[in-house]
Amino acid sequence: MIALIEQKKASIADLCRQHEVRRLDLFGSAARGDFQAEKSDLDFIVQFQRTGYAGYADAFLEFADALEQLLGRKVDLLTERMIRNPYFRATVEASRQIVYEN
Repeated sequence: MIALIEQKKASIADLCRQHEVRRLDLFGSAARGDFQAEKSDLDFIVQFQRTGYAGYADAFLEFADALEQLLGRKVDLLTERMIRNPYFRATVEASRQIVYEN
């Protein structure tokens, strides 16, 4: 896990609590260790505490925006249901690391 995430872990946890996140995982180059600061984005999988659809899209987009502002770089935010391709899922699972869990 890259230093930026480690340094901001407490702030990320605060953000997760504010946005009712159950779990946030990092994957991709930032988790594998081949992150390139000048061009890499940050890839996350989020699981919210809420399960209903009311306000879900707003919560998702607001959380993604808040993460980008906090970390100062582009964030790709996914949910488990968005990862349907088994090859992509295997790639994700190979590097996946828990950043926050409630």
